[in-house]
Amino acid sequence: MTVIETKKPKEMRLIVDSGSTKADWIAIDEEGKLLFTTQTLGLNPEILDGDEIIERLNDRFDILQNKKEVTHLFFYGAGCGTDRMKISLSQIFQEYFPNAIISVEEDTYAAVYATTPKGEKAIVSILGTGSNCSYFDGKELHQKVQSLGYIIMDDCSGNVFGKELIRKYYFNKMPKDLAEIFEKDYDVDPDAIKSKLYKEANPNAYLATYAKFLIQHKETEFCRKIIFKGMKSFVKNYIKQFDNHKEVPIHFVGSIAFYLKDELQEIFDKYELKLGNVLRRPIDGLIAYHIANK
Repeated sequence: MTVIETKKPKEMRLIVDSGSTKADWIAIDEEGKLLFTTQTLGLNPEILDGDEIIERLNDRFDILQNKKEVTHLFFYGAGCGTDRMKISLSQIFQEYFPNAIISVEEDTYAAVYATTPKGEKAIVSILGTGSNCSYFDGKELHQKVQSLGYIIMDDCSGNVFGKELIRKYYFNKMPKDLAEIFEKDYDVDPDAIKSKLYKEANPNAYLATYAKFLIQHKETEFCRKIIFKGMKSFVKNYIKQFDNHKEVPIHFVGSIAFYLKDELQEIFDKYELKLGNVLRRPIDGLIAYHIANK
């Protein structure tokens, strides 16, 4: 938690970038001055109910303390791609922040505003805990693939990579030297894994914790194969949906894209694609966007 300002502002604008794993919160005043920053666990309405979302909000003092002071909430979140999810989450937020004007958009808009110069056409992708891909025509966002969640989609995401690593380990397909490191880094007891996957909240975020192992050992042939298989799948299933995919830049946000940028460039060179901006977190770009468009 970082506290920047103590003087009570006329306005308090909350800007939130939420994935399934975590959510970054930044509060600015009417002049764009930073008031505070904080982080909560992710607020994905597809996998959390209202009580769980409220619990995560109450867990952060800055949010709880200022809930009546907030005048605007700009929320960009994973799981907010349908009107039903947007309305559901908006209602929860409206009750929690009674004096605020609420805006809920899917997380792709945060990626667009953070990576794409105003009016520019681009394909914008997210590779984090989950994944998605959209085309921005300079004004509006267009999606060809409706996400069905982490169980059957999310190509090249942290949770898919995590699932692949666990499978390789349990099917004895992981090289012995890597398997020994894997056993030290993670609790690979079957009961522990099954509890995390089938009894506890956020199984997708749990799976994504294994992606760190893939990144740390990305130079090994074993990990390279998994990485490039995922990236090829993402290009074929998502990026190639758009007819002009070779003509416009393709921007990325998310830790998977950020830490595997060199590997992305390799794949893009192979498919003759233009790799654009690659950001770990879009939140800084969002601040600039909202100051410019207040």
